[in-house]
Amino acid sequence: MSEQTKLEIRPCRLSEVAQVGEFYDNVVWDLVQHTNWPKWTYKSYPSVEYVRQMVSDGQFVCERDGEIVGAFVLNEDPQGAYERADWSVDLPRGEYLVCHALAVAPHCRGQGLGRQIVEFCKRFAASHGYKAIRLDIVPTHLPAKRLYESCGFVYRGDVDLLRGFKDIPLFSMYEYNVDPARFRRPCE
Repeated sequence: MSEQTKLEIRPCRLSEVAQVGEFYDNVVWDLVQHTNWPKWTYKSYPSVEYVRQMVSDGQFVCERDGEIVGAFVLNEDPQGAYERADWSVDLPRGEYLVCHALAVAPHCRGQGLGRQIVEFCKRFAASHGYKAIRLDIVPTHLPAKRLYESCGFVYRGDVDLLRGFKDIPLFSMYEYNVDPARFRRPCE
């Protein structure tokens, strides 16, 4: 990332729902025009309605120089049959976080923002006592696979999450097991 104003990652405010929904619409429109790796649907997922549903359940925004340049959801809801995956550690819901709908503005891709977001998620999980972060990716979404694997996530197989998407019968499952000591500040 070039030396610009630091990326601020924070919970989405209710007053920003429309703006974050528009951010997602712009990201999805760009994907549809180029390569729609995550198979997202314009004005459907992720969308303003999705943000409205998630604003009180883990919707985050990433802002730089007053502009929203990223967004994601981090919560305890797998939105599917995560118990079907072959996780390395058996954890009940509530002991792990799930990352959803991570997006970076098209003009900011390749600047390391995705990595900053993932590292934020890891610190957030550790500081809030979670034991893991789990997520699912469309199996052909190679950029996301590269990002998560380079950030220490481990592939746990392809699974039918019983979501009923005909064009995505399986999802690639990833996990990151948190070591809270790694994220403690030296003074703590």
